[in-house]
Amino acid sequence: MVVIAIDVGTTRIKVIAFSKEGKIVAESYYEVSQIYPEPGWAEQNPVEIWEAVRKALTDVIKVVGTDNVASIGITNQRESVILWDRETRTPVYNAILWQDLRTKKICDELSEYSDFVKERTGLFIHPYFSATKIKWIIENVSGVKEKIKRGKVFFGNFDSWILWNLTGGKVHATEPSNASRTLCFNIRKLDYDEELLKIFNLPREIFPEVKESSTLFGYTDKKIAGKEIPITGILGDQQASLFAHGGWEEDVVKNTYGTGLFLMLSTGKNLIIPKRLLGTVAWKINGEVSYAIEGSVLTGGSCIKWLRDKLKIIKSAAETEFLAKSLSSNEGVYFVPALTGLGAPYWDPSARGTIIGITERTRIEHFARAALEAIAYQTRDVIEEMEKELGKKFKILRVDGGASQNNFLMQFQADILGIKVERPTSVELTALGAAGISGIYSGFWESKEDFIKKVREVETTFEPKMSEEEREFYYSKWKEAVKRAKKWDE
Repeated sequence: MVVIAIDVGTTRIKVIAFSKEGKIVAESYYEVSQIYPEPGWAEQNPVEIWEAVRKALTDVIKVVGTDNVASIGITNQRESVILWDRETRTPVYNAILWQDLRTKKICDELSEYSDFVKERTGLFIHPYFSATKIKWIIENVSGVKEKIKRGKVFFGNFDSWILWNLTGGKVHATEPSNASRTLCFNIRKLDYDEELLKIFNLPREIFPEVKESSTLFGYTDKKIAGKEIPITGILGDQQASLFAHGGWEEDVVKNTYGTGLFLMLSTGKNLIIPKRLLGTVAWKINGEVSYAIEGSVLTGGSCIKWLRDKLKIIKSAAETEFLAKSLSSNEGVYFVPALTGLGAPYWDPSARGTIIGITERTRIEHFARAALEAIAYQTRDVIEEMEKELGKKFKILRVDGGASQNNFLMQFQADILGIKVERPTSVELTALGAAGISGIYSGFWESKEDFIKKVREVETTFEPKMSEEEREFYYSKWKEAVKRAKKWDE
């Protein structure tokens, strides 16, 4: 028997079948495109995303067989917004992605409510989150307001969109880790908040029902999987990663090195609203909610993709490790990858990408190293903020995601933090977390403790080697570079 995880990422869709030991039994993935209509705008075609999920799920089921699937779990890029016509089953507009900055003006106009919103949601009024994106679609796409009045429009993040399609349009639902990213969900009461909805002028009826993270959401349509398979778990991608790291244990802080960088630490039943980071819901299981502190960095691995696809100075992300190692130092070249503004802990949507310290000696190797170093520096920015909030120092960082396979980056990360970095055998922790939250409900694993005992395995531990003096010199120069990039586009 296996549990299948559907992982809806920003650049690719993955469907993976896991054994009880957390081993990959079958997998399929498809790259998906992004659309950039204007500078700072980022979209995707929701139909393309659904078709990629459907194809990848079909591929995996052909290998494992429908009778061997205990349940399905879903994990997804959060914050991204889809509105669709429930009768025609078509989106009213492209999905507006989490990196999109088009609603900065709307956010500025609502700034007087910042403290109120932060207290109830744990979030900032920022283009990153869902509410102002929903508002933009309603106000700018012809016919949407009228369709909403007639009860024809649903809103969802990608979890709701995929669930709705998987069930043949029968289930419009989500769970707290995704709902808590909308700016409309009161994370104290665990429900949509009428006052928040009023601030953003959004109709409650378009929002999905909020269920627990680990529960029966519905069954796959027989046309999709050949039979009805229970869908028993949903988590936002970063909460899923934290779950797979055993994030309910004390002082477990993780970083997922994906398109962005997402550091998260569970605070259990204690809700903490940090000043420059996010307070959010980790998950809700068996009636109990767990909270988390999160630092979301908007540009992580995507700065490597930018070097490859836009500048075309590398052919693959893997090249950066060799290029970076060919230099004994960064020679003063720093890259602040504020390609879509700066997220945590700066929250400056007007910041722009900056490469500084270029001389006649600068070549491709310096750009590659500067990009990798930038990922590590941004991680330290967030770690330091977390430590200030909690009044404690971390001893270990647990990592996952594609870029965590880069040995130069992981060693530099340990060096610049001055703590150990643990990389698990499997870096598909986001998908594994979705499998876990689903498999616990379906009985595939007895409990979350049983799940983590069976699946967690550390492959490599990176120990810091850099001297304190060198570490602080590198990091002080990074902070200077960040100052140059901030508020550039105001």
